[in-house]
Amino acid sequence: MPTFDNPFDPDRSLNAGCSCGRHASEADHKRDELRCAPVESADRRFENVVASAVVRAMFPQDAGRRAFLKAVGASTALAAISQFFPLKTATEAFAQGGTLEKKDLKVGFIPITCATPIIMAHPMGFYAKQGLNVEVIKTAGWAVIRDKTLNKEYDAAHMLSPMPIAITMGVGSNAVPYTVPAIENINGQAITLSVKHKDKRDPKSWKGFKFAVPFDFSMHNYLLRYYLAEHGIDPDTDVQIRAVPPPEMVANLRADNIDGFLGPDPMNQRAVYDGVGFIHVLTKDIWEGHPCCAFAASKEFIAAAPNTYAALLRAIIEATAFAAKPENRKQIAAAIAPANYINQPEIVLEQILTGTFADGLGSVKTDAKRIDFDPFPWESFAVWIMTQMKRWGQIKGDVDYASVARQVYLATDTTKLMKEAGLTPPAATTKTFSVMGRAFDPNKPEEYLNSFKIRKAS
Repeated sequence: MPTFDNPFDPDRSLNAGCSCGRHASEADHKRDELRCAPVESADRRFENVVASAVVRAMFPQDAGRRAFLKAVGASTALAAISQFFPLKTATEAFAQGGTLEKKDLKVGFIPITCATPIIMAHPMGFYAKQGLNVEVIKTAGWAVIRDKTLNKEYDAAHMLSPMPIAITMGVGSNAVPYTVPAIENINGQAITLSVKHKDKRDPKSWKGFKFAVPFDFSMHNYLLRYYLAEHGIDPDTDVQIRAVPPPEMVANLRADNIDGFLGPDPMNQRAVYDGVGFIHVLTKDIWEGHPCCAFAASKEFIAAAPNTYAALLRAIIEATAFAAKPENRKQIAAAIAPANYINQPEIVLEQILTGTFADGLGSVKTDAKRIDFDPFPWESFAVWIMTQMKRWGQIKGDVDYASVARQVYLATDTTKLMKEAGLTPPAATTKTFSVMGRAFDPNKPEEYLNSFKIRKAS
């Protein structure tokens, strides 16, 4: 996340005492660095914008303004302004962007690294920065997440990126308009096999295997099916695929109930750590930059509490921007490792987030993009997901791909808030990409769908 310097004094900040302006000294800052660092840029950005506006009103001419600052110093100027102008209150109001309709929120999550921005925003202060008191609630499985969100026990939730599409279309549940205002992570998954299959690296030898995926409406299910089919394996007849909650995947592998899984981390790396599995392929090597999980909210919540929604999304986007920086990954691993969050050894999370990891085959691999964080909800992601839902019989008949994609994947909202967070959103809302070398054009979904030889019979 970029540092926003004081706009009217490029040589010195108005913040006094420490680099973030929240402590009496730099030593105090360092002692509280874990909680302080993530919000530093946002704090300085909002405070500097407000303070700049006040000083510019006092000294409209550049020469007078600079003379004042040079004479008294930035720290003294800030103290003086604060005596007659409620700078702190104005900064908080500016940051929040409007009166919050609801400050106490419940957000459900599954304990996997895909939920990193949603989880880390709690211990690292991103929610608090927006004036929100968010309780992040560890949840057992995706069906529970869906049901608790639909029942309004959760205000918003960590969901698999296909789930809000399925909910909106009424597939697997009652139809309720749902949204994906932000993608939680890209990449970050793998096909992991039992150690007993180290000599079976060719997918053509996997006939009869039992695989686990987290949920029927998941990128994991679609990517596993895609990978198998591209190797000539029919996922509906040649293998078994069952839904298993992510926290139970490693135990099922150890108990020999399954031969492998396409699952989220930390399950893949934990299987290696426990000596029961090896990483066959990272999903980024199937589709570089694919979406996995998402931050999801109902349209009803957005309409009823627009300012709260904006504050919550702002916190998620700024947390995502912080997570996108490789130099922050070890710090994040420490923040999300505890039992009330992901409940995994810190070293396991470090291997995933930093991209330097043991593969279970005796090698240490380095791949900085093993998991990455980019909040932009490309509408073309939603279109691709719907082609796979139709390919495997989850939806039937005509589909208005573009309309559903626009309705669910809120690229416009994200564009606005990414700009506020100092990020550069893409100019378009759709793009082309390739999955295992097969080009996908979001403007031709039916043509793409009809190109597959292996698919569920209509």
